[in-house]
Amino acid sequence: MFRAQWMFELAPGMSSSGLEPLPCRASSRGPGVKSVDARGKQEIAKEEKAKELFLKAVEEEQNGALYEAIKFYRLAMQLVPDIEFKITYTRSPDGDGVGKRCVEDNKEDDKMADLLSDFQQQLTLQESSVKLCQPEVDVSQTHISVLPMEVLMYIFRWVVSSDLDLRSLEQLSLVCRGFYICARDPEIWHQVCLKIWGRSCNKLVPYASWRDMFLERPRTRFDGVYISKTKYIRQGEQSLDGFYRAWHQVEYYRYLRFFPDGQVMMLTTPEDPQSIVPRLRTKNTRTDAILLGHYRLSQETDNQTKVFAVIMKKKEEKPIDYHKYRYFRRVPAQETDHSFHVGLQLCSSGRQRFNKLVWIHHSCHITYKSTGETAVTTFDIDKMYTPLFFARVKSFTAFSEKPL
Repeated sequence: MFRAQWMFELAPGMSSSGLEPLPCRASSRGPGVKSVDARGKQEIAKEEKAKELFLKAVEEEQNGALYEAIKFYRLAMQLVPDIEFKITYTRSPDGDGVGKRCVEDNKEDDKMADLLSDFQQQLTLQESSVKLCQPEVDVSQTHISVLPMEVLMYIFRWVVSSDLDLRSLEQLSLVCRGFYICARDPEIWHQVCLKIWGRSCNKLVPYASWRDMFLERPRTRFDGVYISKTKYIRQGEQSLDGFYRAWHQVEYYRYLRFFPDGQVMMLTTPEDPQSIVPRLRTKNTRTDAILLGHYRLSQETDNQTKVFAVIMKKKEEKPIDYHKYRYFRRVPAQETDHSFHVGLQLCSSGRQRFNKLVWIHHSCHITYKSTGETAVTTFDIDKMYTPLFFARVKSFTAFSEKPL
């Protein structure tokens, strides 16, 4: 009995009478427990505030207010750095939103397909003439909408120009609904296709429109240059003392520029594109080493498009110096014509279309004028014939010389 009472009195927090807890011990532990509880409540409040700011940022981002969303994201992460991993969404982000988004995308595609017909229906008839567009504000000058349809279409042909700058035509179609209709005129796209493929594009099948044919059918591009870079190491001559032999790193470029009228320019030079490309803007360049010729597109049975070109050096008539051969008889040199036959396969790489040319044939034809015989030398297509990749040059279509 005594032992049980003694053990009960030794229990923490009990007085000797066993009726009341010891006040000194309770008072010594009370502030620590309260501080821990207060600190936990602050952390919970801070996390709730961070969640509220983060969800507000998500809502602003969905509404398109990116600046406000970034501000709320920053405030939330200042409170709790890993708040995005502590949020439990009420619904899965990949649930209904994805389905709705897919449905909306399909609706947008249908709208784009019928956009031309919708714009044509929205044209207003005024004084028995079709008015393509209206001025946004009242102006005292003559608005472009007053011009007749024939004049507007002539302006659009100047935009396309003889260089077939269809990129500028597409940019012009973004101005208004009337310009969009003019830019989709089938006659313009039909003439563009005729200039590229000639008589082989008389039939529209299997394409839905002439514009679709231009976008989908393989073709060479005219608003830039096809460029290839070749690099190799060549062994040099041995030194006089025989102790060393030099090695040379050879590097050169090939440039190929196509024109809508069927002409092509080719240049092989060690100069970099920054100095050469501006000289290739027109066919009347003064570069001596340039080769000029004609090309044609060929659609093979294996559904591959190939480009065949015949190029030769520009002919320059040199004046005959009669005084040089005044006192002796001139031995006539055998006149020859040199031409190069090139075969390339048109391919697409990456996101760009028709931007790669792969070598399949290269030969030199020497024709002797006196006998009419032709000697042909065919070169082996090896690693020295690297593919040519297209590079767009904005200055080539900076201004128009002739309308379409």
